[in-house]
Amino acid sequence: MNLRGIVNQRDIDYLTYRDKIIAGIFKLYGQPPDWSRKPGFISLSKIILEQQVSLASANAHFQKLHNYISEFTPLNILALTDDEMRSCQISRQKAKYLKALSTAIVSSQIDLLNLSDLSEPEIRVQLTAIKGIGHWTTDIYLMFCMQFKDIFPIGDIAIIKTVKELAGVHGSDEILSIAEHWKPFRSLGAYFLWHYYLMKRHKH
Repeated sequence: MNLRGIVNQRDIDYLTYRDKIIAGIFKLYGQPPDWSRKPGFISLSKIILEQQVSLASANAHFQKLHNYISEFTPLNILALTDDEMRSCQISRQKAKYLKALSTAIVSSQIDLLNLSDLSEPEIRVQLTAIKGIGHWTTDIYLMFCMQFKDIFPIGDIAIIKTVKELAGVHGSDEILSIAEHWKPFRSLGAYFLWHYYLMKRHKH
């Protein structure tokens, strides 16, 4: 982790000088927003809800669930019935995932607030051991919540579409090869790709 955060001028200068794709995005749309989030249960729950749906839909579902319970805690999530979850527009699958995360926290299988003491591979092992948390969810948590600077979320659809559009490549290996040029700031490179994707489609 780095206290300067993912979006900072020194790293932006490095990437825009080093890579023409990033330089092109910067020329078009400027620097990406700071998408940092507070580490912990609420943020990770939001990321789970964001799996394979739009951010607007995920946020609406989160708000409905949050408004339904007095406080967004693992114990309160575990107390909900399937029908209550469904009434908050939480799918059966994501309800299972939220409860699996809640169980892992309550049982001390994982302590989200102490993950900063671990390395990236150690964090990845702990998070992906929880049902419903795969590498995409872990990547987003590492980037947005823990400010890891060299993460590239190859499982993200918007990232893949944008690299294909801007670089004319197709396979995962080619995409990963392009991202290699952004080391040790691949997280910032991914931020630029999301920024381009959202700005171009006027979803910002």
